[in-house]
Amino acid sequence: MAQIRIENLRKEFGAFTAVRSSSFTIEDGEFFMLLGPSGCGKTTTLRMMAGLELPTSGHIYIDGEEVSQKRASQRDIAFVFQMFALYPHMNVRKNISYPLVSQGMSRADVRRKVAEVAKILRIEDILERPVGGLSGGDRQRVALGRAIVREPKAFFMDEPLGALDAEFREHMAEELRALHDRMGATTVYVTHDQLEAMQMGDKIVVMNHGVVEQFGVPQQIYDWPATKFVAEFIGTPPMNFLDFEGTVPNGATQVALGEAVFTVPEQLTGAQGALTLGVRPEHVTLSDAAPYRAEVLAQEYLGTTQIITLRTAHGLLKARIASDVPVRLGEVTGVLLDARKLTVFDATTGRALVSKGNQEALRHG
Repeated sequence: MAQIRIENLRKEFGAFTAVRSSSFTIEDGEFFMLLGPSGCGKTTTLRMMAGLELPTSGHIYIDGEEVSQKRASQRDIAFVFQMFALYPHMNVRKNISYPLVSQGMSRADVRRKVAEVAKILRIEDILERPVGGLSGGDRQRVALGRAIVREPKAFFMDEPLGALDAEFREHMAEELRALHDRMGATTVYVTHDQLEAMQMGDKIVVMNHGVVEQFGVPQQIYDWPATKFVAEFIGTPPMNFLDFEGTVPNGATQVALGEAVFTVPEQLTGAQGALTLGVRPEHVTLSDAAPYRAEVLAQEYLGTTQIITLRTAHGLLKARIASDVPVRLGEVTGVLLDARKLTVFDATTGRALVSKGNQEALRHG
């Protein structure tokens, strides 16, 4: 329905810079996630895209049209707020149908479309109830319905599932994704929940302190984080970090931690001083024959798997292994790291030390 392009977008509130020169493209029909911790600039970015905030500088294009200075009503988008923003004097049906009535749609078409949306959201039984007496979860569903019923060029959603309980939140995440796939409308979705972003998104922008840390598909961001922040923010448990001092020649494919040498999957850019080797818990295995040694500190049983916490000479290390692997607290064992999944970071800048071409792919998807 609409491609959305952001070029060097910046937003300042007095001396505070909320968004710093962000650039990315949301392709037509994508389910696009803006992900990051509270205060990272993701909601401010969304509000500028929707026309609720004016950018300090930069450009916003929707369907090829520059809309940075246009009002929200001129952008053909639907916005679902985090805090519902319903009309309290209207019942559920009238709240959902209001955009259609405003457009002059016939009564029969309005009733049909409201009925379709109510069925998707499982709110057929509350259509005649006033919104003031609804639970927070039901009010959020009504807010979703009012956006969905319009079938706009793009949906902008600011943590729309935050008020729902865990079971219904998971169901609604599936329904939202299925609805998006049926309608084909471009969807931009703000969340701080990395599991939600990985589950629903075609592409993800990870933001921190107003900066786009990485932009790409979920698997790429998980497997090849461009920064230590992304590596730690994405994943449960997050990526392990083993700190060491050393020199990495330009084009190197191995790093040494003490007596152990680890092969890495990409040629590295040159660096020296404080470095960090990153590895996901599921890419750590235990082997008595391995030269890199670690002491077992803790064991957490998770059904089919277990999380083992290990103490090494370079920091703590978590391993996700099968639950039937015998482990004893206090024992010293060897550790193997999957050479296909290792990342080396400059500890000072936090950037991954991969080749320049791959680094561009990591950053810009």
